[in-house]
Amino acid sequence: MATQKLYAGAKLRELRTRLGHTQKDFAAKLGVSLPYLNQMENNNRPVSTTVVLALAQEFGLDVTELSTGDSERLVSDMREALADPLFADALPPLADLRLAASNAPAFAHAFLELHRSYRQMQERLASLDEALGREDGRTTPSPWEEVRDFFHYCDNYVDAVDRAAEHFATKEGGHRNVRVAAVSALGNADVTVVFADTDKLRSYDPDTGILTLSRRAPPESQTFQLLLQVALIKQEALLDATLDFARFQSAEARAIAKIGLANYFAGAALMPYTTFQAEARACRHDVEALAGQFGASIEQVAHRLSTLQRPGAKGIPFFFVRVDQAGTITKRHSATRLQFARFGGACPLWNVHRAFELPSQFLRQLAETPDGVRYVNLARDVSKPAGRFGAPVRRYAIALGCEVRHAKDLVYADGLDLSRDGAFEPIGISCRICERANCHQRAVPPLERTLQVDPNQRDVLPYQIG
Repeated sequence: MATQKLYAGAKLRELRTRLGHTQKDFAAKLGVSLPYLNQMENNNRPVSTTVVLALAQEFGLDVTELSTGDSERLVSDMREALADPLFADALPPLADLRLAASNAPAFAHAFLELHRSYRQMQERLASLDEALGREDGRTTPSPWEEVRDFFHYCDNYVDAVDRAAEHFATKEGGHRNVRVAAVSALGNADVTVVFADTDKLRSYDPDTGILTLSRRAPPESQTFQLLLQVALIKQEALLDATLDFARFQSAEARAIAKIGLANYFAGAALMPYTTFQAEARACRHDVEALAGQFGASIEQVAHRLSTLQRPGAKGIPFFFVRVDQAGTITKRHSATRLQFARFGGACPLWNVHRAFELPSQFLRQLAETPDGVRYVNLARDVSKPAGRFGAPVRRYAIALGCEVRHAKDLVYADGLDLSRDGAFEPIGISCRICERANCHQRAVPPLERTLQVDPNQRDVLPYQIG
């Protein structure tokens, strides 16, 4: 496969502006001519190897940031939006989408916002009863979607919150004492922690200062909820400052995001960045070993692995997803080029769906997406019983994966035949934007392609994709 050229004009301009350099001075420091720099900043030329090395040596730039970030996610999101039948006669080529994402990201975000507003209006029109019953007729994203996109576009890494959580954990003697530290911190804030025989996982009464946790919950869940409450009480100023920066459009979105940031703090305190990353590397990202070492759940560890994107100290870029029994994605994040569908369920060929059939087992899968990128995937069910007879069991499955080039650092890749093309299963994002013409699990036709229907022929699908 040919090496993809690196176009990073917007990032070059951003770096130059931040440093306060003119194009002439910046070009001199990079050892290139002024016209050459101008062409790179306008994405008329790719960033050369010489420039990449100069950026690292002269400015200490983490060069991986040139090829990561919003660009791939924006391309994926725009492709999905353009799969709408509205654009059937005006589909831009992939090269144009990549140029827009790298050279005009603000325009790309505006386009996605416009399409989302259009789609929401169509949904309102299709459900007239619901539309007439609502007082709020604005075409704004739902609070849940707004918060999801906030974490999506900050790479699921919030530096200030992550470092504050790490400081909290390490100043009390390390992650092994973090539960005691949480109870102590709450006590210093006049909060009394009690455990009760209740279905509700956590309940805090600010008037009495009593925090009630369910004694039925697993220890790792109790510790997580303690740390979450520490974040809401002791780190409120930090959370509010981060929320102010995000500029959410509704009070509901801000409230949801605050809980999300408190959850982020809890996970980062339970598994502080530097220590957790070192141990993850040492055990080659063995999820069970890390769960035992940090007193965390399988899901908590998997999610934390997907957040190790601190500039200058990045871990393996993982994707993480959680689905319910209907295949609906309830949690998602990707630090890889693999991007999940914003609407609908996950590809049925992913091993995450098979995890429900084999509870308490780790399932491995070698997979290849339509763009030719190959992955090592790990899936497991994470059922959550309520701790008493008759209570409903919440059943989910999670998937964790990375590109196959990181296989040597992943214990789960041991024994897999990475050299055989046939070992990699073809997977996609969602049927409506998947390019595969011969998928036996296709649910709906791809919106970007024409269909040929012959009543005298019947193959796996009742149509042929042009």
